[in-house]
Amino acid sequence: MDTIHPSPAGEDAPPAGPSGFWWRCLKMPIGIQSAIAVGLGALIGSLAPSAGEQMKILGDVFLNLVQVVVLPLVFPLIVLGVARMESVKKVGRIAGKAILYFELVTTVILLIAVGLAKLTGIGKGAPVHSVDAKDLNGLSQGIDFHELVLHAFPKNIFAAFGEGNLLGAIVFALLVGVAMAAVGEKSEPFASVLESVASVMFKVVGYVIRIAPLGVLGFISYDVAHYGFGNLRSLLGFIVVVYAGLVIVVGALFPLIAAVYRIRYVELLKLIGGLAGIAFVTRSSESVLAPLMGKLEAFGVSPSTTSFVVPLGYSFNTDGSVLYQAAALVFLANAYGADTSLPALLLMVGVLVILSKGMAGVASASLVVLIAAGNSIGLPAEGIALLLGVDFIVDMARTGVNVIGNSLAAAVIDSSENRREAKRVSRETPDTPAEPQTVALQKEPAP
Repeated sequence: MDTIHPSPAGEDAPPAGPSGFWWRCLKMPIGIQSAIAVGLGALIGSLAPSAGEQMKILGDVFLNLVQVVVLPLVFPLIVLGVARMESVKKVGRIAGKAILYFELVTTVILLIAVGLAKLTGIGKGAPVHSVDAKDLNGLSQGIDFHELVLHAFPKNIFAAFGEGNLLGAIVFALLVGVAMAAVGEKSEPFASVLESVASVMFKVVGYVIRIAPLGVLGFISYDVAHYGFGNLRSLLGFIVVVYAGLVIVVGALFPLIAAVYRIRYVELLKLIGGLAGIAFVTRSSESVLAPLMGKLEAFGVSPSTTSFVVPLGYSFNTDGSVLYQAAALVFLANAYGADTSLPALLLMVGVLVILSKGMAGVASASLVVLIAAGNSIGLPAEGIALLLGVDFIVDMARTGVNVIGNSLAAAVIDSSENRREAKRVSRETPDTPAEPQTVALQKEPAP
């Protein structure tokens, strides 16, 4: 879609003059267009702040278009993925593996973040007592687990769709998929309808992604105009620690996991890099959910695993966000002179392990988790207001890492299932020479 193919003279040839320039711009890859939009947005936000703030509407329109198509696409994909698994037992096995993987990886990331923040001593001397907490008005001061559970089991699925309740839609899709598998052939007409819906929604997503650079332009213009760069100096240490932690996760932890499961990590990064970039500048992982699943299937991950694990990961596997939350808690603890001994730090990790799960449906999720976690260990919520001025800078990075983390999670779960299937086949055919234990993810892409 982004590649310019040669065409005969007069056929799809760019017009001459200024219109030819704009034609060539439209034919540029989305990544290049987005990079240009970042530069233009920063320029507009710096030189014309009032205009920059007004351009936020471009970003809001883009995100609204993305969000309106996410559930109509994710729902049929999950239903079909579950319905076409060999058994309900496999559904439970994949779900168990995914949840276990999410818990282990996010816990390791939390430990990395807390250790890095403690080592660097970020937050000491930060002016937390002079901040204005009015920006925190309207945010929840805690998390109601009763409401969180009900969020996953809505009483009205149409209301859940209207509210963008991804977690509730996933749970309902699992039930429908299991029911379709139990019904068997009688569910085929419904499956055909769902396939048609998914195909149409994929096409719609393709159209929406084409206008991503406009969304990028709007968000960057607004962020630079609204937040400016005044807080950068006092919070530079915090920003550096968060980015350093994310680099460690993407450059060390993820490659280690990929090596264990024999996944071509560099090739995976190349394949999804453009989508992670869009998520980075738009600060929304939902904006790339649909094309991300398509890229993973092209990489070799089975459609059933992709359509199940990736949406689930959006609620339970926010790798970049949990690293930010851990670093922010240590920052605030140091700023207020709170206890940062080993037992206190481990308590922070334990609290975040619990609170960071299932927050995809909560507005300003990272800030809500921070407030709730801070309250639970005795930190004032007002200190979080100091971080709001640079939130958009770290939010971009943590969102991009969320996309990479969920992609790797899907590849890991699929690799595990392929290994299990290879062992089963080997046991059932003991006289046949065993094939080398390679999985679908190891195949080279077709030329």
